[in-house]
Amino acid sequence: MAIKKKTKVRKTKLSQGREKKELKELALGSNRTDYPDTYSPDILEVFPNKNPDNDAWTTFVCTEFTSLCPKTNQPDFARIYINYIADKKMVESKSMKLYLFSFRNHGDFHEDCIQKICNDLTKIMKPKYLEVVGEFTPRGGICIYPFASSSNSKRQYKDIKNKRFAEYAPGKYSMELSKIY
Repeated sequence: MAIKKKTKVRKTKLSQGREKKELKELALGSNRTDYPDTYSPDILEVFPNKNPDNDAWTTFVCTEFTSLCPKTNQPDFARIYINYIADKKMVESKSMKLYLFSFRNHGDFHEDCIQKICNDLTKIMKPKYLEVVGEFTPRGGICIYPFASSSNSKRQYKDIKNKRFAEYAPGKYSMELSKIY
């Protein structure tokens, strides 16, 4: 009969890319989640971009966006695509989810919802470039795909805004969600 040696199990210390003091400013994830029942841009939280000198696209895809038609109170459903190039601030993902969820009982037309999202995110993040695309499911046989964008005052980001706006077509800045990315 062989004698088994006890082996020591070492705990692996995880490497953090952020300092604890950076993370303690974020309220989300620390308590129970309260889901808003009214539109609330105050839910959005930002954190510092560690690489503001490097341009990189960040994309959020909300596959279950819901708002209400202001005329009929019927629900409207959409996929929302948010693409941005951060400057000094980035938006925290759970706050984004709750913010988008806050539209659930909000009555506004499709185009107004998309513009409101663009304006709210621009106000809190002040990104180099931001665009919001909505792909709303058909109502009365008609699909509506609104597009809104903003940029800072630097020429290169204004050029991106103008180019993407001029070349916009439904489906161009979104993705097939049936694929695994």
